[in-house]
Amino acid sequence: MTDSLFQLLEAFETSVSRYNFVKLTLSKPLRKSDNLSNVYIRQIVLKDEIYFQFLYRYTTNDQVKNYTLEESKLELEQLLQNMFRACVLFTLENDLQVFISKKKKVSYKINKPSFKNKLPENHDKIKVKRAVNRPYLHYLGITDKNDNVIPKMADKFRQINKYLEIIEVQLHAAKLPSKLHIVDMGSGKGYLTFALYDYLVEKGLYDVSITGIELRENLVTYCNAIAKKCGFSNLHFVAQKIQDYNERKIDILIALHACDTATDDAIYKGLVSQASLIICAPCCHKQIRQQVKGKTQKDPILRYGIFKERQFEMVTDTIRALILEKNNYTTNVFEFISNEHTRKNVMLTAVKSSKHTDSESIEHKIEALKNAYSIDTHYLETLL
Repeated sequence: MTDSLFQLLEAFETSVSRYNFVKLTLSKPLRKSDNLSNVYIRQIVLKDEIYFQFLYRYTTNDQVKNYTLEESKLELEQLLQNMFRACVLFTLENDLQVFISKKKKVSYKINKPSFKNKLPENHDKIKVKRAVNRPYLHYLGITDKNDNVIPKMADKFRQINKYLEIIEVQLHAAKLPSKLHIVDMGSGKGYLTFALYDYLVEKGLYDVSITGIELRENLVTYCNAIAKKCGFSNLHFVAQKIQDYNERKIDILIALHACDTATDDAIYKGLVSQASLIICAPCCHKQIRQQVKGKTQKDPILRYGIFKERQFEMVTDTIRALILEKNNYTTNVFEFISNEHTRKNVMLTAVKSSKHTDSESIEHKIEALKNAYSIDTHYLETLL
């Protein structure tokens, strides 16, 4: 039956890597004499690490155990082979129902998603908070001299926390070398760049170096000075255009809020270097909007300016995701932070995959989108 459960185990791991896993529920126990009626599985953050909490519901009490992703897959497999006949994997994309017959035949059914949001990832209902007594937070003006978050910077601090949560999941999903080179293209004032470097060095999981690429020399000088004050010896910022960056070895490519086609320039650099992980938060989607200006659109939604802007943002990022998939990446697009903080809240992640890609089918999807919206070409296509 192990082979028959492969679809479930793969879907479970994929949902975690795509950051859309909600929970798993096991039901219909094989034997009432075990007094175990259900097992509920959710993702938690424990000591800054991703774990999966198994809640075993017995007749008289509940028991809780925490496992890593690999341990969770083994435990899940054992439970379905020996103790339960039904399981539901809830994700933001769909619900996957699994049924096991008395003859151990496994069947699957896919339904519409039951959840629109992920569950809290706190353990024992205690909110996991990042330490605020980090020097870079003070030098960047996020905390005061007493390590209190400055009120007007509270949104930025929340953004940093959310960003590191996402990074934790993505690092588990990607196959990365122990010596890690990260390039942050369009690093700006460096809030998230510093946070990532500090987090990785503190964890000690990688021999990490980060290069921040930023066109504005005053920001590069500012960030390099703070890196020196913090003793971040392998964090450097360089003043140059994204297009001019020619370092071939990039393990993780990050481009957060690189404007318009600068996002595509960054993705292209990641593709050329065969980066294991690409993380983008696109903004200022102008290229396609300008290209279709004056063309008659069939979709009545596109009669209205604000809807047209949002629609072409989605089209632009969908084509980016499809191009990444065509180049053997597993992609996901999700909300980075809440709309109440910023409208630039969409994140696109891509994890390098060894699985076979149906390039022809993906190309048909890209062409269908372009034809539907009278798009001649996407800028990323011209780079490739």
